[in-house]
Amino acid sequence: MAKTRSESPPPVIPTSPKSEQAVGDVADMSVFCRAMAERAKSASFELLDLSSTIKNQWLEIAAGQLLIQSDIILSANALDVAQAPQFGLTPAAIDRLTLTSDRIQAIAVGLRAVAALPDPVGEILGGGIRPNGLEVKKVRVPIGVVLFIYESRPNVTADAAAIAIKSGNAIILRGGKEAYHTSLAITSILARAGEQCGLPDGALQMVNTIDRAAVGELLKLADYIDLVIPRGGESLVRRVTSEATMPVLKHYTGNCHVYVDRDANIAQAIAIVVNAKTDRMGVCNAAESLVVHSEIARSFLPKLNEALSLHGIELRGDLKVCSILPQAVPASEADWGLEYLGPILSIRIVDSLDEAIAHINRYGSKHTDAIVTRDLSSARRFTQRIDSAAVIVNASTRFNDGGELGLGAEIGISTDKLHARGPCGLTELTTYKYIITGDGHVRS
Repeated sequence: MAKTRSESPPPVIPTSPKSEQAVGDVADMSVFCRAMAERAKSASFELLDLSSTIKNQWLEIAAGQLLIQSDIILSANALDVAQAPQFGLTPAAIDRLTLTSDRIQAIAVGLRAVAALPDPVGEILGGGIRPNGLEVKKVRVPIGVVLFIYESRPNVTADAAAIAIKSGNAIILRGGKEAYHTSLAITSILARAGEQCGLPDGALQMVNTIDRAAVGELLKLADYIDLVIPRGGESLVRRVTSEATMPVLKHYTGNCHVYVDRDANIAQAIAIVVNAKTDRMGVCNAAESLVVHSEIARSFLPKLNEALSLHGIELRGDLKVCSILPQAVPASEADWGLEYLGPILSIRIVDSLDEAIAHINRYGSKHTDAIVTRDLSSARRFTQRIDSAAVIVNASTRFNDGGELGLGAEIGISTDKLHARGPCGLTELTTYKYIITGDGHVRS
């Protein structure tokens, strides 16, 4: 009897020597970056012929290899975590950097989830037969070459590679120096799996230097790179936006709000706010700001404070909040717009739904904002008027996540409005072209 997959595990694929260039070992940064971009551009054309079967096979094998070689990844990650203090990382940033066996398992699950999704490439978006007989098709196609610049979250390395390759794009990964060794280990495993499956050379590359000059050189190469996605701190996003010669899909700060309406279920509101704030404080979809209707503030805030105190959360509030919660720190004007990424929550009391909406639209980052209410009309008005990538009713802001929304994984959460908004999965890394077919047609 033939052995099943579980009875015959895949062999360990060794990491690729080509992926192990020494940090900073670049004689000419301009030449180095151009060569990388040229390989990616060439690979992007070959990817157009790659079948969904091969792409999915790569994802499945890569997922298995990440688990088999988890000790290699964890060893590399331990080195990065040990060096984290010298980079001045906050506890929240170190948490984002740290991998465990369970987190590697989650990365593998994410790859397999992407494999299970429909391939968007080739989807017919529209068209028809014109009166003169011309056939017109609007067809979904890959963007081409994606440059992805991100900071100390090594799991994003695998997510970004999976989404890019599955959607037919070549990708150049430029991770932060804080996670260099971990990202290199993951990329090497993914690349070797790609060699086994027949991915074109240059389809998946990592910038194997921590020299910041590499970013500047890559951002000049609009002839080869079609889109750049910066994912990290605001300073990174602003630098990329100012220097890029190609389109930028931006992921700005996550100053996410929860508004507790006067008709909210108090127990439900407490559970939602606690989860939104404390589930993982160092991520972009964590709540940073709370807005509360004045009619329920005195009954709601003391109970919320009791729940949040168990997590060591500092509350910063306006004068009304401080009168209800004497232990709250008076909030400054700057507090309303801050992404704390840590154990601080700003609180504002308002007298109406419209005042809450105005406050959120003024100070929010257009990422994720939620309302807790039992009033359908209030929920409807909130979702219509809030200008954010995701607007949530009676649930935690933490649900604005690619995996939670059925995308399998995400390459980022765009706070732009064009060309993509919110979690960017497979379809967000595609564009379209028109295919027009005639039979000797000429225009008169």
